[in-house]
Amino acid sequence: MSNTQNPMLTLENVRKAFNRGTINEKVALNGVDLKLNEGDFVTIIGGNGAGKSTMLNAIAGVWPLDDGTITVDGVDVTKLHEHKRAKYIGRVFQDPMTGTAANMEIQENLAIAARRGKGRTLAWGIKSEEKKKYRELLAMLELGLEDRMSAKVGLLSGGQRQALTLLMATLMQPKILLLDEHTAALDPKTAAKVLELSDMLIEKNGLTAMMVTHNMNDAITHGNRLIMMNEGKIIFDVSGEEKKKLTVPELIKKFSDASGQEFANDRALLG
Repeated sequence: MSNTQNPMLTLENVRKAFNRGTINEKVALNGVDLKLNEGDFVTIIGGNGAGKSTMLNAIAGVWPLDDGTITVDGVDVTKLHEHKRAKYIGRVFQDPMTGTAANMEIQENLAIAARRGKGRTLAWGIKSEEKKKYRELLAMLELGLEDRMSAKVGLLSGGQRQALTLLMATLMQPKILLLDEHTAALDPKTAAKVLELSDMLIEKNGLTAMMVTHNMNDAITHGNRLIMMNEGKIIFDVSGEEKKKLTVPELIKKFSDASGQEFANDRALLG
């Protein structure tokens, strides 16, 4: 992991509240400070409403911040709209239907991903060298998709679709890869395969990544760093050897020590 002069991602005093000034006001991010170095792969856990997905949305530019700054590889992106940040950020969502165009072919979806953040003047034909590259990339997934490049994406299973979305999100080697509970909608076997592919693509491309998960075991097993959120704040941040040695019971204890409350999330505990 290279320690560049600039961190790859910096969040400083990031704040976001919804329904501000009303009876339903909800503080989602409460002064979040976070720095990621190039090549960091951070897993993020916390109870429901802790601010995990909200933090990913803040980084992606889904809506404006109330306060704070977000910097990607030395570039202040705080005021950039979501589509302008697309060239820096790859993202995979929980729903396998999000992130792909169902009525288009596998190879067409990859071509869209390859042209993301570039001018619209590019010819739409997929050149033979492109097809060769896509075939090689799809073969890495070991799902047989390289022999189905002209198949419509809507015909794929959830796991195949999520694997394709991962490939699309990493195709242009984004500065930051955001994985938002991207295995939660999959059965355990398929989820394990998609996680394995995530690890492989992150490592192969040397990506800086953040993965929100409800599964404490996955949070410990994957990545080099783990952060725990509660009530819009980061309450625990562990990396390296200390992270590798963690157990789920220790993590639950860390949560109650740091937050003063029980970790109430059945999905995380069952996982």
